Amino acid sequence: MNLPQNKTLLRWILICTAFLVVALILWNTNIFFQKFKQEERLKMEVLATAYKNFNTADLDVDIRLENKIIESNKSIPMIVTSEKGDIKLWSNLDVQEKPPYNSLSNEGRMKLTKELKSMKSENEPLAVIYEIEGINITEYIYYKDSDLLNKLQYYPLALVLILLLFGTVIYLVFKSNKVAEQNKLWAGMAKETAHQIGTPLSSLLGWVEILRMENADENTVVEIEKDVERLNTIADRFSKIGSIPKLTRHDVVLETQKAFDYYQSRSSKLVDFSLDIKNKQKIYALINTQLFSWVIENLIKNAIDAMQGKGSINIQISSKDDKYIVIDVTDSGKGIPKNLFKKIFDPGYTTKKRGWGLGLSLTKRIVEDYHDGKVYVKKSELGKGTTFTAMFNELV
Repeated sequence: MNLPQNKTLLRWILICTAFLVVALILWNTNIFFQKFKQEERLKMEVLATAYKNFNTADLDVDIRLENKIIESNKSIPMIVTSEKGDIKLWSNLDVQEKPPYNSLSNEGRMKLTKELKSMKSENEPLAVIYEIEGINITEYIYYKDSDLLNKLQYYPLALVLILLLFGTVIYLVFKSNKVAEQNKLWAGMAKETAHQIGTPLSSLLGWVEILRMENADENTVVEIEKDVERLNTIADRFSKIGSIPKLTRHDVVLETQKAFDYYQSRSSKLVDFSLDIKNKQKIYALINTQLFSWVIENLIKNAIDAMQGKGSINIQISSKDDKYIVIDVTDSGKGIPKNLFKKIFDPGYTTKKRGWGLGLSLTKRIVEDYHDGKVYVKKSELGKGTTFTAMFNELV
């Protein structure tokens, strides 16, 4: 059995153990609740007997014990009624007025009537039958669970909520650790890739100089130099993954123009490119040029993929209130359903048969985490196209 399988088995063992512990706690709590409820029933039966003896005792009989039993009930709310249902006595209720019932205010009577109705639905009444001067009298003692028993009833729910809270915290901790490990792995792979690219790049620069010495076509050499420089930029980008990039003051219009020109010259002639600059010809911001150009390129590549290599791409740059730089990238592609506007930025999400689904997630991270900006789908219509917006803080 390999390590991932061991981890899965251990995870299921822990989950099953947790469920078993919760089930045992709930089962034991329920048993304790039922026993406590029976104890309260027995206590009320003793009280009913004391009440009966109190009412039938002769004048010369010591009834201090019965009186003490009746007065000792300080926790269980109760109401004593006649056989016809008339309220005679009550205790441990939120009714400040004293018997008899006929002297109570309307508010007091309403409270007692409501409490009596609740008691009838909660517990079976205790019948107190006794005889006075040859007359059989039947009275009923109604009661409801004490506050302690009511609190105990909700204890399992509180316990389950606490366990769920701890479970959620543990899950989030494990998940964050897993994400941190994955980020560390991706950052390490990116840096290693940048390191590996460096060796052939040095050789390519040497070959470019040899081509010049051999009097090769200068235009060809220049284009090769551009591609070598492009590879060097890519290596530099990968080397920055996992570390905090240095931001410096740059003209966003100029940097966007560079990325725009590079992709325009190397894309299909079936794609119509246009760059529209509003308000100002120069707009400055604190950016990292390598990462910024990566954002523009990712948005352009995403637009080209959405159009399947044929259509129009428009990039519009504007200044908003001298506070924000707004870059809109609009394509004439297939569009995005509204319910996917946020999901497309999730790592690994892609609609293409081939691809890692990292382009837009990297774009979001570069803009929002490294440049304190914002990137989102501004608008999209199925079959007509999509507009992505990237916003940066303007430097005045």
